[in-house]
Amino acid sequence: MAILEDVEAARVLVIEDDASLRGTVARGLREHGLSVATAGDGGSALAHIEHDPGGFAVIVLDIGLPDSDGRDVCQALRARGIQTPVLFLTARGQVGDVLSGFAAGGDDYLAKPFHFGELLARVTALARRAETAAPTCPAQTHLDPRTHSLVSASGSHPLTPTEYRLLAALMAAPGEVVRRRALVLAAWPDGAMVSDNTLDQYLARIRRKLAAADDTIAVVTAHGVGYRLA
Repeated sequence: MAILEDVEAARVLVIEDDASLRGTVARGLREHGLSVATAGDGGSALAHIEHDPGGFAVIVLDIGLPDSDGRDVCQALRARGIQTPVLFLTARGQVGDVLSGFAAGGDDYLAKPFHFGELLARVTALARRAETAAPTCPAQTHLDPRTHSLVSASGSHPLTPTEYRLLAALMAAPGEVVRRRALVLAAWPDGAMVSDNTLDQYLARIRRKLAAADDTIAVVTAHGVGYRLA
């Protein structure tokens, strides 16, 4: 299978904790003309991206990382304004897992075991569709998926997993109203019954933690619609 000329030499970041699979995928992509960097965990991946946030055309991201959930890593990237297409790899291919990956900001999903030809086709399709954007510098106040915390100049502020995912959804769209339904999809499993009161209580807790971390950022209510970060 020959790679299309319009994505030749595109840079791909492969994040996979299985060293053998990581090496196989990286070698195969390089053999087809792609430039590949690799990472074995979420921390190493974030270091790569922070060093060169606009440098990758596609990120291939395993969900089951040793130090974090790949979906949380993706949400952290989206919260920092990094819109590089993400292809999730996972050993779990159930519908709920697929939907949670898309809700976290993923662009495609491939269940293990997979044929390399399909991975290559998906990576090249994502690289072809990716928009060229100016590099985004990591914000001083950001999310850490390894500790489920909000990190700012004042230190690290712990969040529950649900608070983390709600705040990530808001940070991924600064200034825009994120509808209640979208927040529920981002923070809870597909099909979960979440009352308006429950969502409001979580956002109230996020407000308090955000105020303690960075008083220049606030969660604003769009009555009857959702919330936005301002």
